Amino acid sequence: MNVTFTENDRTILESYKMMIEGLANYLGSGYEFVLHSLENLNESVVKIINGHHTGRQIGAPVTDLALSMLSKLQRDGERGYISYNVKNKKGEPLKATTILIKGDNNKNIGLLCINFYLNTPLSELISNLSNSSDSAETYASETFVENVEELISQAVSQVQKEVEMDESVSHLLKNKVIVTMLYHQGIFQFKDAVVKIANILGISKNTVYMHLRAINSSDSKQK
Repeated sequence: MNVTFTENDRTILESYKMMIEGLANYLGSGYEFVLHSLENLNESVVKIINGHHTGRQIGAPVTDLALSMLSKLQRDGERGYISYNVKNKKGEPLKATTILIKGDNNKNIGLLCINFYLNTPLSELISNLSNSSDSAETYASETFVENVEELISQAVSQVQKEVEMDESVSHLLKNKVIVTMLYHQGIFQFKDAVVKIANILGISKNTVYMHLRAINSSDSKQK
């Protein structure tokens, strides 16, 4: 039942390792994340986080339940995930989900299993949600918008306010500094960002391009 992998299959599966690290960091220690490779069922676990919930580690074989869930998902044909309740070796309850991972030619190459330890103390869950601090300084600023135009407009507006409040920036350099800050925020990756930003700032697009060339030239020298 082992699956023959291509290099692209391995690359796809490898990309999931960082994803589950991020999810584990976000959701906290009450969640176990297990990444199975179907290339070798005898050592299917290629990544595991918070494995103490089920007592497993990298190199562990696929479980009989995981194989059963895989069979159900393959029979279903459409839905690529399934959720269920299960108990670990100690008889402790887990809320689990198994998600199929697809590779080349839509073949099944892996399983992502997420197990939530239902006996996780409420205080631990709350601590994770609040990041152990109620300080406003722990909250990052993020702009939620409906379209790119609104995102660019709000980004320019925010940067303009910051530059206007900075008394060390002369009037002649304000637009250059604004363009530089927007560049480092990645705003110019959006299509037509140069034209839109030029219009908001009331300068020509050639002026914006001039500032961008200066930034790229400076970055190249630093390298």
